[in-house]
Amino acid sequence: MFVISRVFLSLKESSQNVLMLLVLIVLPLLSPSVLAQEVEMEFTLPVIQTGQYQRPYVAVWVETSKGKAVKTLAIWHEDKKWLKDLRRWWRKAGRYQKENLDAVTGATKAPGQFTLLWDGKDHKGVSLPAGEYQLCFEASREHGSRTLLKQRFQLPASDQSYQLKAGTELGPVVIRLL
Repeated sequence: MFVISRVFLSLKESSQNVLMLLVLIVLPLLSPSVLAQEVEMEFTLPVIQTGQYQRPYVAVWVETSKGKAVKTLAIWHEDKKWLKDLRRWWRKAGRYQKENLDAVTGATKAPGQFTLLWDGKDHKGVSLPAGEYQLCFEASREHGSRTLLKQRFQLPASDQSYQLKAGTELGPVVIRLL
């Protein structure tokens, strides 16, 4: 870096401008990160007819192909002490990302259709490197059951879509890589 600085300072202004332009063009090509990829997810919380219906706790997050949590996209809950019932999310991300959850935390939701958008960045705001990842959707309900749906995908990607079959606590999921 010191050598580059010395060379840069010894160049005339017009040469400095050309060098800066080249650096701005070439540097992103050398970076292992891809440009931020937008991902849209649509899913349903189904109507469940039961006498003891409680709204489900829901977690949506991204993992690497090796199962390491990259970012929690949404966590809907009522009481933090029951977050452990979202078992996979808790083991992979929940117990470690406590300080990063405020921006994606919300109250439990009534049955209906929901849309989430993800910008392709990790919890630090850095674009993810090219590779294989997995979107995870987990729902757990008191006096109910638990559903975990997962879909692998590649970054970068464009115009890809996936459809996941419904589980007991989650309706069908549609994922679009834009």
